[in-house]
Amino acid sequence: MTGMQASFVFMHSPCVGPSTWAPVAEVVRRSGTTAVVPDLTRVGSGPAPHWPAVVAAVRAAAPADGPLVLVAHSNAGLFVPVVKEALGGRVVACVFAESRVPPRGGLTEIAEEPFLPFLRALAGPDDILPPWTGWWGDEEVAAFLPDAAMRRRVEADQPRLPLSYFTQRVPVPAGWENVPCAFVWYGEPYDGDAREAKDRGWPVSRVPGRHLHQVVDPEAVGAELLEVVNSSLFPRRRAPEASPM
Repeated sequence: MTGMQASFVFMHSPCVGPSTWAPVAEVVRRSGTTAVVPDLTRVGSGPAPHWPAVVAAVRAAAPADGPLVLVAHSNAGLFVPVVKEALGGRVVACVFAESRVPPRGGLTEIAEEPFLPFLRALAGPDDILPPWTGWWGDEEVAAFLPDAAMRRRVEADQPRLPLSYFTQRVPVPAGWENVPCAFVWYGEPYDGDAREAKDRGWPVSRVPGRHLHQVVDPEAVGAELLEVVNSSLFPRRRAPEASPM
């Protein structure tokens, strides 16, 4: 990457909160790179569609100047194209970490059709869902978040989203892939997204773990993201060798 060093903008899934990226952001900051984690926990509080609130929250939190790398987790990946469009030419790369891969254009829904009956069954009479960890049994949550203190931090900033968040249609501006993109994943069920990213010619790498592995091992995930951006997407140029006398 030439010129000013890019800042990392970590987009967490609105199903959870900033605590799911905060430890990785700290790893990135220790490397000397600016990193911010916009708070997307209130994007479901207004009327649908909710994607404009995501765009507004990311724009408000992004550094005021300089190039940006968007790093999205889970369903936050589906907002990357509209966020990139809003931030314009400042976005120099997009990294999808255990994330949905947006289509090349058109419209996309946050929840795929087979998943909607599960969500409708969870929603109360007001169509408001319980916090994300309440969707699963204790054993499954413990597999995602094996440390009790870690689990408390994640649970403390989870929102309760409306069903309309998952049924909203998010625009996908054509040409959004005109910057380098990469995919980092932990395992199932994102194998299909990893294949899609590979088919598009993106660098693809894996840090084995469960869906919230960036909380479990932020050092490994942070190091991989830095490697992907600094080596795969923007390889450093070798200095020219001195000419013989």
